[in-house]
Amino acid sequence: MTTGVFHFEIPLEFCPILATIEVIMAAPEPNLMGEIVSFAKRRGFIYPGSEIYSGLAGTWDYGPLGALFKKSIKDAWWTDVVERREDMVGIDAAIMMNPRAWEASGHVEAFTDPLIECKICHQRFRADHEGEIKAHATTHPNKKASWTEPKKFNLLVPAFLGVIEGEKQQIYLRGEITNGAQVNFKNILDTTRVKIPFGIAQIGKAFRNEITPGNFTFRSREFEQMETQFYIRPDNKEADKWFSYWKQDRWDWYVRYGLNPRHLRWHEHRPQERAHYAQQAFDIEYHSPFGWAEFIGIHDRGDWDLKRHQEFSGQDVRYRDPESGDVFLPWDIETSAGVDRSLLFFLIEAYHQEDDRLVLKLHPRLAPYKVAVFPLLANKPPLVKQARDIFHQLQSHFMVAWDDRGNIGKRYYSQDEIGTPFCVTIDFDTLEGGKRPKGTVTVRERDSMKQTDVAIGELVDYLRERLA
Repeated sequence: MTTGVFHFEIPLEFCPILATIEVIMAAPEPNLMGEIVSFAKRRGFIYPGSEIYSGLAGTWDYGPLGALFKKSIKDAWWTDVVERREDMVGIDAAIMMNPRAWEASGHVEAFTDPLIECKICHQRFRADHEGEIKAHATTHPNKKASWTEPKKFNLLVPAFLGVIEGEKQQIYLRGEITNGAQVNFKNILDTTRVKIPFGIAQIGKAFRNEITPGNFTFRSREFEQMETQFYIRPDNKEADKWFSYWKQDRWDWYVRYGLNPRHLRWHEHRPQERAHYAQQAFDIEYHSPFGWAEFIGIHDRGDWDLKRHQEFSGQDVRYRDPESGDVFLPWDIETSAGVDRSLLFFLIEAYHQEDDRLVLKLHPRLAPYKVAVFPLLANKPPLVKQARDIFHQLQSHFMVAWDDRGNIGKRYYSQDEIGTPFCVTIDFDTLEGGKRPKGTVTVRERDSMKQTDVAIGELVDYLRERLA
């Protein structure tokens, strides 16, 4: 990505990492997103939804590489957030819920966007998206654009259950996955040994009736979220402590997996910007080819959710402290990340054109394939057999690609393009010895293109250490 440098001042209370950070701003690259979209389809990462039927706006299908990439992101998140913590449990809640749950959470009443309509062509836009409104006005050069007054537009997607027309029950496809954790809070207290402070994590699909989906997968009507609801004692000092903790933790996680911190910034929601449940809210934004865009939010939800679900359900969901005996409704510090948006920004960050090769510099844990195995020549049965044996050996430990097409250089570049961190080549030295000892292979590293001789018996450990 072509870059220019300027300094962006961030108050310390907004960013616990640095009082002032140097932010790299991408110079205007109008073709970059077009390149990304074309690349994603050409290499099997992301396809337009229902493409053979002219598509469906705001929907996308993940191809073979995209599905692996997406799974790698979710696996890394789940491992770090759930499996490596003692204070977090995971759930997988239903997409369809009793509609009363959405009334309780405020989504039926408050999950809305202001909508305006162009009086010339009747196309609709969010009233708070000034850039899109101005851009649309230029599409009517011979007429002055005029707009209707803003109207509220609910983002929940309705669905209907039942077999008899006229008697079907209206429900909603979940607009966010938070509710699944909130309505199961009491079940988790009753069936586990968790104690405050603790969190509930989940990954799952959500649906929104977006007015203007766009910017590739950034704004979609069907998407995935990965969230934590972290419950604490109802105390302002506790809330400030854990809110700061989760801001730092989530920032560090994305930097660790490859996002350049100079391409990130914090955005604090002003009171009028906050969701109906939020006491305070911050987003991490990424500087994308289409501008600064949020992909994860950290929210202090207070006791909004549990209090409302207790009121609407009539069930007592309070927490009883096993040591003090205190009974209270906990407060909730939420982290909510978009899986699809995270994937998009990891993809943009990793996309590099270097002289005669395109390389996707993904973190090894996020790469769709961790290693590729090649026989030097596809028409030499002894080489192919040895390569196949190594391929099957590595399959027990990693996601492995096999490639025996074309010359070795083209195979390397093909794997660079999809982000594979290591390529293992089996040649005649592997079988007979020569310039290298017999029983060794060549391991080529993606970013540096450095080649290392590794004994077959040490190959798994060699790769595992570098893929950690």
